[in-house]
Amino acid sequence: MARRALLSVYDKTGVVEFAQGLVALGFEIVSTGGTFQALQDAGVPVTYVSDVTSFPEILDGRVKTLHPRIHGGILARRDIPAHMEQLASEDIAPIDVVAVNLYPFAATISRPGVALEEALENIDIGGPAMVRAAAKNHPHVVVVVNPERYGAVLTGLRQGTLDAAQRMALAQEAFAHTAAYDQTIQAYLADLLADGVTQRDGAGDLPERITLSFTKVQPMRYGENPHQTAAFYREDNRLGEATLAEAKQLHGKELSFNNIYDTSAAIEMARSFSAPAVVAVKHTNPCGLALGKDTLEAYQKAYAADPVSIFGGIVACNRLVDAATAEAMSQTFLEVIVAPEFTPEALAILTRKPSLRLLQMPMQPLSPWWDMKRVPGGLLVQEADLVDLDETKLQVVTKRAPTDAEWADLRFAWTVVKHVKSNAIVLARDQVTVGVGAGQMSRILSAEIAIEQAGEKAVGSAMGSDAFFPFDDVVTTAAAAGVTSIIQPGGSKRDADSIAAADKAGMAMVFTGIRHFKH
Repeated sequence: MARRALLSVYDKTGVVEFAQGLVALGFEIVSTGGTFQALQDAGVPVTYVSDVTSFPEILDGRVKTLHPRIHGGILARRDIPAHMEQLASEDIAPIDVVAVNLYPFAATISRPGVALEEALENIDIGGPAMVRAAAKNHPHVVVVVNPERYGAVLTGLRQGTLDAAQRMALAQEAFAHTAAYDQTIQAYLADLLADGVTQRDGAGDLPERITLSFTKVQPMRYGENPHQTAAFYREDNRLGEATLAEAKQLHGKELSFNNIYDTSAAIEMARSFSAPAVVAVKHTNPCGLALGKDTLEAYQKAYAADPVSIFGGIVACNRLVDAATAEAMSQTFLEVIVAPEFTPEALAILTRKPSLRLLQMPMQPLSPWWDMKRVPGGLLVQEADLVDLDETKLQVVTKRAPTDAEWADLRFAWTVVKHVKSNAIVLARDQVTVGVGAGQMSRILSAEIAIEQAGEKAVGSAMGSDAFFPFDDVVTTAAAAGVTSIIQPGGSKRDADSIAAADKAGMAMVFTGIRHFKH
């Protein structure tokens, strides 16, 4: 009896050549729908599934392979005589190869405004059932869900059969395929309200169970350090969103683990501003961030904010990079530049540096997401910190209110400090960072670092703090350096001390009522 292969794929990459190879090996090909038509059009001998089941497709194609003549042929164990006798008595031919990939659910729901009805129609039922059946019976059935495996499968079959390790690897990939598919569906449905409107505001309780699905984008040479193995994965249910996983690399070396982590931080800072903004990042903290009338001016100001630390840094722009900006950027060593667009002239300049990584991606705000932090044996999950200033709740707590210029710098400093590792202090003047104190064990240390970095630029600057002041030491130190205004959450038992110190120095201080710890 000829061996039988069932081919039913949405992604038809290489399926004709795969089928031709199977036919050459003596396989009978059974297929469905579009795959059947593609094979028939290519002249491949193929049997329609209904001719095997003796039952027509029904319910607009929802039911076509869910039949004992299909699943019996897949699930029968060849090493159990009773199984083979039952197949013979029911006139069911064994199926030895199953090549299936699934309806594009993730791609469907990634389209803006997709209706629930369309999403539901792109939930594959027969495909996962066949994949799971074949993977369960992988010692006897070769299951293929990835077109990249067709060549290796044909090679193995030409040599007689695939060994146990190859079959196991294919089965593992098959179960990963269906698990990821189910997770994407689950995540989509979890984001729906009862009326089918997408809920992307993070409202509601966290689920009792979280299943995550990521697909490898690329292996890394190593992780944070050379002794650590690493890879970069894309979140399956956020396809098409303006994330780093969707960025297009235009030039340069392969991104490293640290490049990706730092670039993601830079992107989130750059997209926090509606005005033209440029941020330079080192170790996920901004070493220079500035607004300008255009990208060139913003870059020049960001560079001047810390021309030492930007060396070997990551630069993110929320506007187009033109030739003048590219020329300025080319004067220093940068690891990565990411922007929504580069002019051809800018690319011609920047691509002179063979190692410089150029990434293109949109900078529009993302829909809310869950922020997750891994700990051994567990996962911390929280809403992403996307809260912005509530202008109606800003409270001027000092005798003097900020001037218009101070207000602009306070709002700027507050937006920046949210992205700086706690304890975080940012000094800003003319909407440029002049001093950044990050990640210190006490707030006064962060303040002293920011003030030391700013030097004379601290005079007339605005200070942003990600959390309240437990003592008045930060205020008195800031006043002595020439800082004229402060924005902070407030809420300390000793707020009165800080307010009194600010009043004594003639400073303006604003409470936001919002804390922005970033560990």
